[in-house]
Amino acid sequence: MGEFDVIERHFRPLAGDAALDLSDDCALLTPPPEQVIAISTDTMVENVHFLPDDPVGTLGRKLLRCNLSDLAAMGATPLGYTLNLTLPRDRSFSEAWFTAFCGGLAEDQKHYGIPLLGGDTTSINGPLVLNATIYGGVHPHLALRRNGARPGDDVWVTGTIGDATLGLLALQGKITDPDGALSARYHLPLPRVHLPLGGIASAAMDISDGLVQDCAHIARASGVMLRINADLVPISPAAAALGPTYLKRRLSGGDDYELLLCVPAEHSDALQQICAVHNIPITRIGTAHNGQGVHIHDATGQTITFEKAGWQHF
Repeated sequence: MGEFDVIERHFRPLAGDAALDLSDDCALLTPPPEQVIAISTDTMVENVHFLPDDPVGTLGRKLLRCNLSDLAAMGATPLGYTLNLTLPRDRSFSEAWFTAFCGGLAEDQKHYGIPLLGGDTTSINGPLVLNATIYGGVHPHLALRRNGARPGDDVWVTGTIGDATLGLLALQGKITDPDGALSARYHLPLPRVHLPLGGIASAAMDISDGLVQDCAHIARASGVMLRINADLVPISPAAAALGPTYLKRRLSGGDDYELLLCVPAEHSDALQQICAVHNIPITRIGTAHNGQGVHIHDATGQTITFEKAGWQHF
């Protein structure tokens, strides 16, 4: 198949009205009334963000979900996304490959209510590279930022922390994963979209590069110190079965795509009620104080030090 055959057969069925049937150079996206556009972009590179033998049907879904997680962290509602594929020249990509890739995207587009707006396909003398740019709508005064945390805020996280980084170890054959629960979290994160947290959380971001490092991002942007109790950080049964050996890995590993929230104490009940309505687990793991940086301590109050706080590309 040629490039335009692929677009016509596999990508045009994914396009929404704003994409204009993928027949023009631009899409025309109109935000809902009284909302602004929230924009985020992510790139996934083979052997960095995914493994060469990962199921093809999960690749586009993971990319889309990582972008959706960015919208969730700002409290924005998904409106559409663009997709760029850079394919290695030394490999052939069959009809079955595109069917699986786009079939996964179609499944998640339906689940999250988001259409394809457009994109680009090209080739490279290198690895498979996937890129998406996502667009969401949010009322300006309800947009969540990293810089709003204040001393006295409680620190909360959704879901469980560390499953994806342990899933990578399992896929590399370094640990056991009997029921595949950890590997599943690596392949497919669970973006916490559609949580109406504007006016409840004072600061928010998604945990992509590791809990410790992303706590540092909020602390730095907000000019506060975050004190985190490692024993309170939620752990899944699959991760707990591995014992305490992997505590530091869980807290500093990436790819969780859970929400990290700073919330005034008087909003705690509202936060928990909203998460309960959406069936999303939420756990208080610490507090914000005057100062700077992140302090991780155990149940006895002893500080836990980290040789590496999280993932960095360079």
